Amino acid sequence: MSAVLALARLNQGNGFYLVAWDADEPIGHVYLALTDPPELQDVSVRPEQRRRGIAAALTAAAEREAPKRGFRPIRLEVSVDAAAAQALYRRAGYLDAGLPPRRVQGTIEIRTGPIEVDDTLLIWEKPLTQRLPSS
Repeated sequence: MSAVLALARLNQGNGFYLVAWDADEPIGHVYLALTDPPELQDVSVRPEQRRRGIAAALTAAAEREAPKRGFRPIRLEVSVDAAAAQALYRRAGYLDAGLPPRRVQGTIEIRTGPIEVDDTLLIWEKPLTQRLPSS
């Protein structure tokens, strides 16, 4: 699967991936980092599968998982230049977290190798309804 999807955070150790499948083919993923608050990271859908609601479904699946682990808000960082991703997250109910944008520059080492980054990230958050234990 990681040969088809670049699971950059596979060995990060503080969360897990949720993967979208089309039959036996992985077509997208999201990493839910179990930080405080938890963060959506590494949301990705294969190019030929985009514009079909897969990223929205992955985001919703991660939002269902966080309350099961006792978390209420969920956070993400999105590039100032990623208009499509910003629109997706706005539709899903994410709002500015009131934190300053985070500038990221330089070489970052991920599982798939080093990448050069020069970006400014907006920090957004969404409150979640915590599930009550069933009786």
